[in-house]
Amino acid sequence: MSCIRFNTPAQRAQMKAMAPAMLTAEEAAALHPAPPMTESKIARLRLLAADPNPRIRERAALDYHLPEDVFETLAKDADPEVRACVARNESTPCDVLRSLATDSSERVRGFLAVNFYVPLDAMEVLAADPSPVVRELVRWKSELASA
Repeated sequence: MSCIRFNTPAQRAQMKAMAPAMLTAEEAAALHPAPPMTESKIARLRLLAADPNPRIRERAALDYHLPEDVFETLAKDADPEVRACVARNESTPCDVLRSLATDSSERVRGFLAVNFYVPLDAMEVLAADPSPVVRELVRWKSELASA
């Protein structure tokens, strides 16, 4: 017995017609709404952002609901991985993203280069970055945006 299926064109058409429709990201999100953001959750995020463990601060830096002042604080964190998480976060305020365009860490600038929410003036700074990796990421992202 073979495990190869030989479907006729009519069978393939019927299978295609009966296949479930794929949900868009918006439809899936509407079916599974996130719980509301409360003051206690914001307070917990502030505690996470102030934790001595940089891995916990990284987790806080990736949260979409982080208050702007906490984004600003984490963007100046001593640990480059925490700053890289701020650079990756699509909810990071534009002024904070601008401040990271001249960060000392190539990794931070690289994550910033591929974040689609970075303002144009910061992207221009990154396009002239001394690192060939960062410049290549800027070029790659601009190709994606124009495609």
